[in-house]
Amino acid sequence: MALPDTQSKRFFESLSGAGKAIAVLTSGGDAQGMNAAVRAVVRMGIYVGAKVYFIREGYQGMVDGGEDNIEEASWESVSSMLQMGGTVIGSARCKEFRTHEGRLKAAHNLVQRGITNLCVIGGDGSLTGANLFREEWSGLLEELVQQGGGLFLTKYSALHIVGMVGSIDNDFCGTDMTIGTDSALHRIIEVVDAIMTTAQSHQRTFVLEVMGRHCGYLALVSALACGADWVLIPEMPPEDGWEEKMCQKLSANRAGMKRLNIIIVAEGAVDCNNTPITSDNVKDLVVRCLGFDTRVTILGHVQRGGTPSAFDRILASRMGVEAVLALLETTANTPACVVSLCGNQAVRLPLMECVQMTQEVQKAMDEKKFEEAVKLRGLSQLQGPITTDFNVAVLNVGAPAAGMNAAVRSAVRVGISEGHKMFAVNDGFEGFYKGQIKEIKWADVGGWTGQGGSLLGTKRTLPAKHVEKIAEQMRANNINALLVIGGFEALECLLQLYEARSVYEEFCIPMCMLPATISNNVPGTDLSIGADTALNAIVEWSLSFFQSCMYFLLNQYGPCNCFAKAQLRHLLVNSRNTDLSPFHFSCSLFQSNVEHLTEKMKGAIQRGLVLRNENSNENYTTDFIYQLYSEEGKGVFDCRKNVLGHMQQGGAPSPFDRNFGTKISAKAMQWLSKKLKETFRQGRVFANTEDSCCLLGMRRRALVFQPVVQLKDETDFVHRIPKEQWWLKLRPLMKILAKYKTSYDVSDSGQLEHVVRNVRPKESDPSGAM
Repeated sequence: MALPDTQSKRFFESLSGAGKAIAVLTSGGDAQGMNAAVRAVVRMGIYVGAKVYFIREGYQGMVDGGEDNIEEASWESVSSMLQMGGTVIGSARCKEFRTHEGRLKAAHNLVQRGITNLCVIGGDGSLTGANLFREEWSGLLEELVQQGGGLFLTKYSALHIVGMVGSIDNDFCGTDMTIGTDSALHRIIEVVDAIMTTAQSHQRTFVLEVMGRHCGYLALVSALACGADWVLIPEMPPEDGWEEKMCQKLSANRAGMKRLNIIIVAEGAVDCNNTPITSDNVKDLVVRCLGFDTRVTILGHVQRGGTPSAFDRILASRMGVEAVLALLETTANTPACVVSLCGNQAVRLPLMECVQMTQEVQKAMDEKKFEEAVKLRGLSQLQGPITTDFNVAVLNVGAPAAGMNAAVRSAVRVGISEGHKMFAVNDGFEGFYKGQIKEIKWADVGGWTGQGGSLLGTKRTLPAKHVEKIAEQMRANNINALLVIGGFEALECLLQLYEARSVYEEFCIPMCMLPATISNNVPGTDLSIGADTALNAIVEWSLSFFQSCMYFLLNQYGPCNCFAKAQLRHLLVNSRNTDLSPFHFSCSLFQSNVEHLTEKMKGAIQRGLVLRNENSNENYTTDFIYQLYSEEGKGVFDCRKNVLGHMQQGGAPSPFDRNFGTKISAKAMQWLSKKLKETFRQGRVFANTEDSCCLLGMRRRALVFQPVVQLKDETDFVHRIPKEQWWLKLRPLMKILAKYKTSYDVSDSGQLEHVVRNVRPKESDPSGAM
């Protein structure tokens, strides 16, 4: 692995928290993951030498003051927070803080403890209040001095604020995802998956009402994740006559032998006349017009409950650390900022820019300017169909990954809607050369979204040895474009087909690869379909055994085994150490770790977790380390070992993987359609340029199409990994939050950016059809 260029990097050791006091509070509605954010703020703050305080019960605790409400936090006080839902430090509405007198009390309580750095976790109302507090700060201090408080204006002259958005609705502009949204989707999908079994048994229609008074994100995304028949959201009111269209859709699905219907309604859904559409309205409509046995389920606050998902634990931990860095780097002239997620990148945005845009959305909704609200919020629909008819083949390659079926379903339905004839290839390229190719229709992929594994079948067979037979099959079936969904083998397959273009013109067609592997080891993308599901499975399994003193878990896969999974696991389940193959191991490392665990077990936190990657070291095996820790831990802690195995590949896909697969597959099909139109000349498709054979991946902030031939230089083919892995930067973060001394690269942090307004095409169909 190449050594880092230290001259161009910045490290957090240069940022000291000595003499600073940081307070963290949660305000507004609770959201899963808030505790993980609090934990990260506390531990990062203590690590850099600052004092960190809890403010309990939100702004109410700040106004009331006292040791019970403003309490200094310790390292151990946040140890069990990571897996807990809600907010342990409490949240409350506070009318008094909205008054000048209330804010004056809050300022007095903070300055008494020397607190001039505030981390606020909440929605736009909470963050707006924090910014107003900051703007009034100097005036409030002057009033306190005049009242004889004896405070030092110079020392406490500026209040620094950093916000993190905690909201299950994902209704804050400036961030792709708010803390708690992914967990809420998990709750919704768990309910929907359970309901679908009983609905199918009795041939019922279920109307599900989900939260979203002003924002339809949960309704829209959960509808995509479960393959609902119809969805109604406030941003896109259906036109007059939607009732008849919906009933026709439901009736057609039943005629197609579908035994159930799912309709998802956001609680704030309205029609084009701004008349509320309730779940009971929809039920009565279906019963009256179709006579279907129909039930209503209102999820309510169950969406806020439960433990946070893997995504929310990671997001909240990363955001919490970034918030502390922002507070350490802020100056008197730095505006209040909010830590946001852009793609896979943590960014800092001016707090009030985000709040103002969020309020513009709300204003547009209130004034029935729905199209404007949709553009501001960033929702969009697929573009209209093209007219030329092409044959597009889709296949899975490599090991199965949860979310593959959702990607295939999306590809098939988007392809058909754009005028293509879609072909499914069974068992990857092995099935391709054997002729296991057949046309796949719209109804054939019904219900695929929530199913794990690969319904098309998948093999690791590479095409090189059978390239002639594959070319024959492509010619026989007149395949004009290829969509390959898979892991590292899929990348190798596309490289081989690209090289075969010089011999076989059949491969001179647009080809696109979607990364799908639990190992997350595909160059050119930060995220792969299936990795999130595997993380959730490991976390759930790990926590079920976490009551004993110590557990040692072995991950299943190969030389890379998604180092990301081993890296991120600490953020998820409080692991104490993680073995990764690119790093040097020695007895001294294990000795220091055993000593660290021994000291920990003697204290209040009597549990630990060590994770080992399968191929991390050929000598330091699972059994060896288990025996070492068992011997050294005698009298202090017990040791157990568990091997996760193929359970990491199994199970239903998480909401993230369902939607990630659906989204990138739709984008890939649109790209293929564009390339087919561009390369169609004189009655045939001919594409032989580098940019006609691409991988679609998430690169930091955006989905990017990258020619596979250009990814060769970024790939370590021997170890089957990218030469640079973004998630290795999280290793020092893992060590910091576990109280190990380390160095942390903060080169990507520190730049305050601005909110970008996306310009979206005009929506072509405002109906709720899925």
